[in-house]
Amino acid sequence: MLLNQELRLSRRAVFLAAGGLLVSCSQQPEVDKVHLRLATGPAGAVYRRIGGALAEHISQQVPGVTVVTVPSGASTDNIRMLRAGEVHLGLTSLDALITTDGSVPEGLSAICRLYDSHLHLVVMAGSAIDEFGDLEGKRLSLGARDSGTEFMSLRVLELGLVNADGRYISQAESAAALRDGEIDAMFSLTGVPTPAITELAQRHSIRLIPLDAQADALFTAFPGPYTPAMIPATAYAGVPAVRTVAVPNVFLVRDDLPDDLVYAITDTIFTHTGTITSAGRDDAEAVPEAWRINVRTGISTASIPLHPGAAAWFRDRKR
Repeated sequence: MLLNQELRLSRRAVFLAAGGLLVSCSQQPEVDKVHLRLATGPAGAVYRRIGGALAEHISQQVPGVTVVTVPSGASTDNIRMLRAGEVHLGLTSLDALITTDGSVPEGLSAICRLYDSHLHLVVMAGSAIDEFGDLEGKRLSLGARDSGTEFMSLRVLELGLVNADGRYISQAESAAALRDGEIDAMFSLTGVPTPAITELAQRHSIRLIPLDAQADALFTAFPGPYTPAMIPATAYAGVPAVRTVAVPNVFLVRDDLPDDLVYAITDTIFTHTGTITSAGRDDAEAVPEAWRINVRTGISTASIPLHPGAAAWFRDRKR
């Protein structure tokens, strides 16, 4: 296990850090070093980008804490690694976290809600696919295995009674396969805009297929995690706006992390959101999803309980 001895952190040091009271190196109390692992996602995904920004930001802002990122398949893979004790923090889509009976995996809780992911169905501009039903029998990327894309796309196909030739390919690889004609379409559940699709649209003409009816089917079959959404015309070069479905993303933590440590992490996320958007990056590596992180929506984690440290921070904000 990665936990236990690794997670000793001075209670007073974390309290002071969370309050922004560490004003000089000479005044800082002794801090035990804490090394955390944060599960992100595959290449070309927003999870990889925003997870890296969060890790860098927390490492800079919380004294004694270093966070390293762990690449993954994304949502369900991150949940698995968290439960196994392979990582301490991770990103997931809300629908992948809630089981069919409405329960939440034991031992996990939320730091906060981050931003919403939108389901993209992408084809090349000259494709014969004009609507969802045209996917029947087509070569279709379902996203990486154990990803939120796989989870939602399989739900959508099952509800729509569509049988496609599904391939399990990461976002960056899916975009390349679509460009090269190796697949006919790709699903991607991700933030808007997402790097892999942005790069593809900058070099080639693409289209997004509307998912209105599929959104309605998801709302009916699985009430709670899904909301109607629009991918705006400003998202991708030359691509008109399209209706789709969105799902919140949650920043998860193991229950056995110390309350004061999680309090400090929560505080630094919401106190320095603007820093997370850039985190020393140039414009090409900016993290626009971080602008959607705010206190009002951050507490809205649906049936996922907040970690006691995060809950304490939100309570203190109301005083």
